[in-house]
Amino acid sequence: MYTYAMEFDGCTVLFNIYATGSGFKSSDLYNHGFFSARIKLPSEYTAGIVVAFYTTNGDVFKKTHDELDFEFLGNIRGKRWRFQTNVYGNGSTSRGREERYYLWFDPSKEFHRYSILWTNKSIIFYIDEVPIREIQSDAMAGDFPSKPMSLYATIWDASNWATSGGKYKVNYKYAPFVAEFTDLALHGCAVDPIQEVLASACSQEDDQLENNNYASVTPKQRVAMKRFRKNYMYYSYCYDTIRYSIPLPECVIDPVERRQFKDTGRLNFNERHHHHHSKRRSQVPSMRNYGDQDED
Repeated sequence: MYTYAMEFDGCTVLFNIYATGSGFKSSDLYNHGFFSARIKLPSEYTAGIVVAFYTTNGDVFKKTHDELDFEFLGNIRGKRWRFQTNVYGNGSTSRGREERYYLWFDPSKEFHRYSILWTNKSIIFYIDEVPIREIQSDAMAGDFPSKPMSLYATIWDASNWATSGGKYKVNYKYAPFVAEFTDLALHGCAVDPIQEVLASACSQEDDQLENNNYASVTPKQRVAMKRFRKNYMYYSYCYDTIRYSIPLPECVIDPVERRQFKDTGRLNFNERHHHHHSKRRSQVPSMRNYGDQDED
């Protein structure tokens, strides 16, 4: 059993999980778009909880679905929230492209904006004004998402995998677990997924997306993205040589970044701790007192 409340007049959606999960789905599917919301996550003991903000068409194209994910992974008290991004295109679920990260702030204390830009040319994930991941369509080739997708936001019980591989479960003694979404933005070309989508049908919306500020990463933002990935990414499929002996084609291997990771794609904490943080000002401040670090 679950309950949830939606407050559209104030542009706020509250999700309370009690046993399984809750969420919302956009009424339309979009052929490319900018999907964004300010989100505040549950606090205290959140082990086993997943809060997701994502696009997918899995209910329409069951064997060839596309998906773009933000998934926030809860933790035990004193351990911080972590999150992952993922990209699937044309049913390429056997070639998972997960990256996992920490945040430089406590996401349960205040709202922060999380955004996904998907155009014909690229995919960019943002937190506030900081781009954290960018993928070019020509590099992914046939695995690049190509079909209309709906926007979803959910909170659900993922006790079997979300925290320490399922070691820590959801404890409903701490319920309700409330995720808040506000200031939702959805810009794109709404289409009928059953009908063939002609390129010309969405050309105006595609041009608008590609000409907006968030479609191009400025030099300052690129520095911030590089710093984020250096300091807060703790797993990358691009460095997981056990899983992929040859990196997938969109992977750009940074030799300096590569030294921070084991062959499993997981962070080598000892290697990272040998490096000093830059003292230059950045859009991504250094993390000080937000929770303890672990490798999960």
